[in-house]
Amino acid sequence: MIKFPIAKVNLGLNIVERRDDGYHNLETVFYPVPITDALEVLPMDERFPIGDDCTIALSGIGVKGEVMDNLVVKAYRLLASRYELPRVHIHLHKHIPTQAGMGGGSSDAAVMISLLNEMCELGMTVTEMREVATRLGADCPFFITGEPSYAEGIGEKLQPIALNLSGWKMVVIHPHIPVPTKEAFALITPHRPEVNCRVAVMQPVSEWRHCLFNDFEESVFAQHPELAIIKSWLYDNGAVYASMSGSGSSLFALMPAAAEHIDTTTLERRIGHIFDCYEMVL
Repeated sequence: MIKFPIAKVNLGLNIVERRDDGYHNLETVFYPVPITDALEVLPMDERFPIGDDCTIALSGIGVKGEVMDNLVVKAYRLLASRYELPRVHIHLHKHIPTQAGMGGGSSDAAVMISLLNEMCELGMTVTEMREVATRLGADCPFFITGEPSYAEGIGEKLQPIALNLSGWKMVVIHPHIPVPTKEAFALITPHRPEVNCRVAVMQPVSEWRHCLFNDFEESVFAQHPELAIIKSWLYDNGAVYASMSGSGSSLFALMPAAAEHIDTTTLERRIGHIFDCYEMVL
């Protein structure tokens, strides 16, 4: 069985308070983006060694860390602690940028839960799958359904939101600049915005620039000024709204669907960093 985990962007991201457990409560709107990985799971046959509960092969964009520590393996083993699962072989092809604030690893894990639920006929509800997903990452529950959602808590408290950006062109710039999430949170001073992001996204996109903000930008841009240059460049090249996603380092822009193909030559000269550029009509 094969499924295609999607990416996400944060339309506004506000860190509203620090919790007693060391985490932070936030308010954000998750929006799905059609940049996908590919996740294939097959039952093992006699070709695979006896004793392995699962094996995994990775391709595409390189992923740091031990391969068996991948979140899809953790998702399999978490479900295997609750249900009787077959031994499986996993092939994960990575296309979603990593360490980018686009939720690629979380999406892979959530889709692994959904895939196993379907393949093994476990009968888990969306609520039950989200409960399992929460144990793997704060934004994992969103990817169980991947519908536009307003999120609170650490990102696990979800409410569907009637937001449709179909017809808008999205440009995503992913510079190869790692931004550790822990470092980004350490520099944040929690506060509540004047306008809640759930309210802000109901305004015309042309108004978002003035009412929809990512709280990480101030501190992350100070550490990595190249990211501020990218955001400014996106506005100079026709963006109606531009923002960093999550704690970075990807930035995205919404443009009219009829906007011409974006030429990144000038950006290459300005930031002096390798980057990937994705263009798509939502």
